[in-house]
Amino acid sequence: MIWNWNNIAFALAAIVALASPACGADHLLYFEAQGIAGYSSQQDKALYYSMNPEAEMQKPSVGFDYLQRFSGTTGDWGSLGLQGRLALSGTEEGVKEVEPQLYNAWFKVKTPLTDVWFGHNRPALGLGSYFDSHPLILRTLPIQGFGYDRDWGVGSYRDLSWGNLQFSATTGTGMPVYLKGNYMLAGRVAYGVLNEDNYSLGLSAGYGRTLDTMGYTLREPDPLPMKLAGADFAFLRDNMEHRIDILAGEWLGTATLAAMYRLGYLFGPEQRMKIEAQPTYWRSGGENWLVSLCFSAMATPDLTVRTMYEYNHNDDDHRAIAQLYYYLPI
Repeated sequence: MIWNWNNIAFALAAIVALASPACGADHLLYFEAQGIAGYSSQQDKALYYSMNPEAEMQKPSVGFDYLQRFSGTTGDWGSLGLQGRLALSGTEEGVKEVEPQLYNAWFKVKTPLTDVWFGHNRPALGLGSYFDSHPLILRTLPIQGFGYDRDWGVGSYRDLSWGNLQFSATTGTGMPVYLKGNYMLAGRVAYGVLNEDNYSLGLSAGYGRTLDTMGYTLREPDPLPMKLAGADFAFLRDNMEHRIDILAGEWLGTATLAAMYRLGYLFGPEQRMKIEAQPTYWRSGGENWLVSLCFSAMATPDLTVRTMYEYNHNDDDHRAIAQLYYYLPI
């Protein structure tokens, strides 16, 4: 394990989280663990990751999730989020190592006009700007490689009676930090507040020069132009969930169109089980489509079991993936 910036940042985050008292009204600390195993027909072998061995998700891992609220005489004024894990990473050739991952690392401040965050958080682009999918084996467009699920920088968020506004200025690197003249500016405006109205319709745009990264691997040495426009829609009603995300423009210097639709159906006692179907299509230097079907069940309040079947058209690859995800308050 190489001692670099990622290792140092992970160690500092772990010290802050684990040095806190085990319980308290102003903070939460969770233990997180997951196991991943599957099979690929194209590779004809067992897999211990959901997408790619270099990608940050999903892999066998153990870690923590820490949330801290700061309050004064007039109420809450800020919050801190730290989430890190030690993941079993590797290459297609089977070389494996333990990889420290610092996933969330942000500090938010409430101001009279807007909430402002600093650190590693969600860019204001598309469905991924508000839909937290880090424990899920179904992949959103940023996790698929169109944008970044998390990025280093600053951002702001303001709720309004009819929706919300977001803006972010980030490095355009994703999980690692590089300074090569790279940057990404993004903004999103949404009509409807999902937690209150059960729907949200968003329009977003991004501009910059971004780096081609997968996990902590830099795949190309120089930043490439990006100009993306997007539309996303989420609608929750009774036991049905609909999520749509579309991005079009230029990504990593290539004309790009990417779209996904996720349909979910909740059922069983207390709706603890879910079936989801997701087709994904993209055209970026080539054309491809992906079809995924996922079943998940909350075996206990702390343990979720997920299974997924996935077909990748270009690779003619059929995959079966199983995940055990454990998330325990401590």
